[in-house]
Amino acid sequence: MEIKNASFIASNSDFRKCPSGDRPEYAFTGRSNVGKSSLVNMLTGRKQLAKTSQKPGKTQLINHFTINDEWYLVDLPGYGYAQRGLQGRENIRRIIETYILERDALTNLFVLIDCRHEPHKNDLAFMEWLGENGIPFAIIFTKTDKISKSRLHENIHIYSDKMLETWEELPPILTSSSTTKDGRDEILNYIDAVNRQLKGNDSDGII
Repeated sequence: MEIKNASFIASNSDFRKCPSGDRPEYAFTGRSNVGKSSLVNMLTGRKQLAKTSQKPGKTQLINHFTINDEWYLVDLPGYGYAQRGLQGRENIRRIIETYILERDALTNLFVLIDCRHEPHKNDLAFMEWLGENGIPFAIIFTKTDKISKSRLHENIHIYSDKMLETWEELPPILTSSSTTKDGRDEILNYIDAVNRQLKGNDSDGII
C-alpha cells in the first residue's frame, strides 16, 4: 500500500464525538512509551503527524487521521502509565475501553509491545479482555532495532508460548522499527488486505 496522503482530522475523549464511521478504522494502542506515535509517523511517512515525546503518556485522547481518503488511522492513548495516578489511569482506561467496545467502525486494533521485554501482565490482561469481547486485533512488536534478530525471535517465541497457555490460537504477529522502518510494508499490506476483503475483492482472505 502506498500512502498518498495522511492528515489529522480530530481529537476526542468521547467516542460519540469521533468522526462519522463511514470508513474502516485501524486503531493503535499499547503500554505507555512503547513507541506508538513514532510508529504512526513511520507508517504514514509524516515525521510530525502524531506528536512524540520522551515522556510517557503524551497521548491522552482519541486521535483520528484520514489515510488516502479511504480509512482512518486511530492513535489511542497508551495504558498503564503509573505516574498518571489512579484517577488519571481510570480516565484513560475509560477512554480506551469505551472506544473499543462501542465504536462500530473499528476494524482492527493493533496492540504494540516492546520486543525487548518479557511478557507483561498488563499486556496479557488487556489482550485477554480483547479476546473475551471478540475484538479483532493483531500484535506489533516494536523497537526491533534495539536487539539482535536471534533475541527478537526468542522473545516472540517466549511471548507466544505464554499466550498459548490460555489462547487456542495466536492473533497475527507483526514486527516493526520506527528507526529503520522495518515492518512498515508488512503492516500496511496487512491493512490493505483487510480493506480489500471488506470490499469483497480479495479471494485469498486476510493475511
